[in-house]
Amino acid sequence: MSADTDSAPEYAPDVMGLDHTTVTGWGRTAPTAARLIRPRSYEEAAAAVRDCGERGGIPRGLGRAYGDAAQNAGGAVLDMTGLDRVHAIDADGGTVLCDAGVSLHRLMEVLLPLGWFVPVTPGTRYVTVGGAIGADIHGKNHHVSGSFARHVLALELLTADGEIHTVIPGTPLFDATAGGMGLTGVILTATIRLQPVETSLMSVDTERATDLDDLMARLAATDHRYRYSVAWIDLLARGAATGRAVLTRGDHAPLDALPARLRRDALSFRTSRLPSAPAVLPEGLLSRTTVGLFNELWYRKAPRSRTGRLQRISAFFHPLDGVPHWNRVYGRGGFVQYQFVVGYGQEDALRRIVRRISERRCPSFLAVLKRFGESDPGWLSFPVPGWTLALDIPAGLPGLGAFLDELDEEVAAAGGRVYLAKDARLRPELLPAMYPRLDDFRALRAELDPHGVFVSDLARRLHL
Repeated sequence: MSADTDSAPEYAPDVMGLDHTTVTGWGRTAPTAARLIRPRSYEEAAAAVRDCGERGGIPRGLGRAYGDAAQNAGGAVLDMTGLDRVHAIDADGGTVLCDAGVSLHRLMEVLLPLGWFVPVTPGTRYVTVGGAIGADIHGKNHHVSGSFARHVLALELLTADGEIHTVIPGTPLFDATAGGMGLTGVILTATIRLQPVETSLMSVDTERATDLDDLMARLAATDHRYRYSVAWIDLLARGAATGRAVLTRGDHAPLDALPARLRRDALSFRTSRLPSAPAVLPEGLLSRTTVGLFNELWYRKAPRSRTGRLQRISAFFHPLDGVPHWNRVYGRGGFVQYQFVVGYGQEDALRRIVRRISERRCPSFLAVLKRFGESDPGWLSFPVPGWTLALDIPAGLPGLGAFLDELDEEVAAAGGRVYLAKDARLRPELLPAMYPRLDDFRALRAELDPHGVFVSDLARRLHL
């Protein structure tokens, strides 16, 4: 693993080996105490599963799930980051076999010099392969490439009975594990199909959209030209400017697009870092006033239209990774990351929700809109064809819980769903409408793990 301090999991820094500690998600909203186990071999992982105790256990990676998916109050949490070997790379065929505890950051370090890139990356590269499969993560390229599990050729899964199974796509166990939030077992290894690249730079086009309808029209008309596409959206803008946005699209730059001085080192992986966010910040720092000012400046500084700008991979995909522990800027109360998707044909529902958020004056400066392509096979996988909006909101905002409950109901009524990897507060009665394969997941889990060895705070809250 890289020695990068930002790759450290989110729990008490003085915990070593086997101990009890407070564990939280990246949103830092609902910490719970658990017994932390850090296996260093597959045998230790199997022993840890046998030793979970009556409150069960849940595997955990680098702690970037925003909510309570990798927490287990009173039980065990299996920190899998100690299993982080890259076993084999097929540089001709474009596949890698690695442990589930390997981070996407580490894969980029190893693979980019060979002309390969991870097939899907979210907004942070500090996600483990096991977490990427368990949450079936998506990125800016879902409309082209789908989610992460679509590129997994096989995985090894340690189940509740202590057995290790080789699991392949097209089987019920694979479909339950992809997006299953760690509740079918501990992923030990995965074989992943990779994306070929000629350089470690991106060719990026940027443009402004004047409002939400303008943004959706631009995305729908031109997304097919780009592998990667995302829009930052100003959710504090109101009136005629409601939903105004900065649209950023791009693809991996070919070698002949680079100036001569950059071609000599075209596949190097470079990152940049800013100082870490302080451990303690003043409450109320992210007010409507300060976020409104930020949003105004961000929108105004964006070019009306610019094409072909070269950017590092880290700047295009993971700008926030350059600020270690950026989640601290929300203060001690933490924040809620709310993400939902509604299908094509439900644009009016999206308009209503954006308008309600704008009128509610939710101080969100990290809000993005994307388009999803075809659904992925995971029974609890989040993406379906449609529009997905993600936003961050300070958890202490008055009336936030009731407001998000109302949005949940509107999303469900439109046939949409919320993202479990980011959820920290969804009511369980809405889950069956959002995830039609929920009963299949529950039935397979009951058969595979009748004694409830694998369990999490998320699973208890949503009756998974």
